[in-house]
Amino acid sequence: MTGRSAAAVLPPSLRTWLGALAALAGLVVAVLGVLYAGQGRPGTVDERVWAAVDGVAPIWRHTALATDFLGEPAGAAALVVAAGTGCLLLRLPRAAVLIVVGTGLSVGTTTLLKHLVGRTIHGDGNLSYPSGHTAFLTALALAVALPATGRLGLGRTAGTSLVLAAALVAGGAMGWAQVALGAHYPTDALGGWCTALAVVPATAWLVDRAAEAWWRDRR
Repeated sequence: MTGRSAAAVLPPSLRTWLGALAALAGLVVAVLGVLYAGQGRPGTVDERVWAAVDGVAPIWRHTALATDFLGEPAGAAALVVAAGTGCLLLRLPRAAVLIVVGTGLSVGTTTLLKHLVGRTIHGDGNLSYPSGHTAFLTALALAVALPATGRLGLGRTAGTSLVLAAALVAGGAMGWAQVALGAHYPTDALGGWCTALAVVPATAWLVDRAAEAWWRDRR
């Protein structure tokens, strides 16, 4: 393996699988967006999940609020700076770029989709689908896990497990917080999670292509 391929943020062994996953995630985002476009009420799935969460939220409210803060501008900026700085210290510039661009594009995509879909919660002015908080933390976890997979030299099975576990833990934690606090419908959280799954692998591929083009130009 060459130095350049070892520095890739999208490990070659995961490209096919992640490409398929990203396409599926994008399809889920689109389907949910069409299904809940212009609505201001929970769907059947939302009501069932809310019923299961109801009564648990007060006990874990402080945990939910702390998790929610990680998706707020101040908390998100601190996480991105910390993760990006760590990558630069480890001499992983592509990973640092992916963290900044991947999280930014994921949140930006959710913001655009909110205006396109027009789903609301707690009033007409509160656009809810998909959840930007969930997309951010999921994107950050993916942006860290992907280069870590290459850095550790993990194979397809182990690498896939690491990436998927990171996305599930981060997205699940933030999605739970958003639902428990009543900030989003459960399907909003799912939409945010899938948005990150669709955006980050594509961003990683573009970062690698841009870096390789830069290396070719230097030669």
